[in-house]
Amino acid sequence: MPRSAQETERIRERELRIVQATREIAEREGWPAVTVRRLADEIGVSQPILYRHFPGGRDEIVGRVVLDGYTELAAALHASDSAPDPLRTLVAAYLDFARSHPAVYEAMATARTDIAFASDETPAVLREGFGMLERAVGGIDARDRAVRAELLWSTLHGISQFEAAGRMDAALDDLREDALVALFSPHP
Repeated sequence: MPRSAQETERIRERELRIVQATREIAEREGWPAVTVRRLADEIGVSQPILYRHFPGGRDEIVGRVVLDGYTELAAALHASDSAPDPLRTLVAAYLDFARSHPAVYEAMATARTDIAFASDETPAVLREGFGMLERAVGGIDARDRAVRAELLWSTLHGISQFEAAGRMDAALDDLREDALVALFSPHP
């Protein structure tokens, strides 16, 4: 029997609450605190109800957080496409996202998910985000752009991970970003 529009909306809202609660717990207490039992208690539903929304349990919920995180990161990076200095804007937006959402960024970078990278099955939002990296760094051809984008992404990730662990001097953030932009500026 088809669902009513009201029932479909209720299901969508509950899924959003589950994902939001996941993010809040992870940001407050870390990923080990995120369990199906804790999420069910947090939003006031039984565990079987939670599994109806996410049959894969915690892993599926974390996968949704990861995909939502990449969607939010792509939105943050999107402003770089029309900025006067696209690379500088992209670098600042990426690092700001990682600083502002450390648990979400951690999941994006390290959580086991079934999200495919660098393949035909890669979700559109991930391809879009990578495309922004490619446009920002430029290159002499598609392979050069891809390599330069991968290197920039890897560098941004490394900086983000070191910052999250308290291993970077925050007083050097601007100089670090300037050096990164100089390293990855598009070929003339």
